[in-house]
Amino acid sequence: MAKDLQMSLLLDFYGSMLSEKQRELTSLYYNEDLSLGEISEDIGITRQGVRDSIKRSECQLIEFEDKLHLVKKYHNTKHTLNQMNDIIKNLEKYNDSDIKNETFSENIMQLKNLIEQIVDNN
Repeated sequence: MAKDLQMSLLLDFYGSMLSEKQRELTSLYYNEDLSLGEISEDIGITRQGVRDSIKRSECQLIEFEDKLHLVKKYHNTKHTLNQMNDIIKNLEKYNDSDIKNETFSENIMQLKNLIEQIVDNN
């Protein structure tokens, strides 16, 4: 299951670098959860041909990630943003209970907005 999710994510990031046929077959297999036989019937090629194409696509997607690291960077960015949100929540609690400083509150709001902009652009 985790491998399927990872492959779907690789397909999201690098799918446009595959041929149209490879992208279609791989998407049907990983995103639509169709079996090799179902894809074979729908597309009109042998089950082995579908399997070979998907295997080639998997290798290419892994190779793209090994070279470009976009999925790894995405996960790292997401993790960092979650950490930043946790820090902001702690700062808000601190400000609400101890300081109640308007400038401090505005700075927290600016940080939240910046994080939101990063998330929206990804």
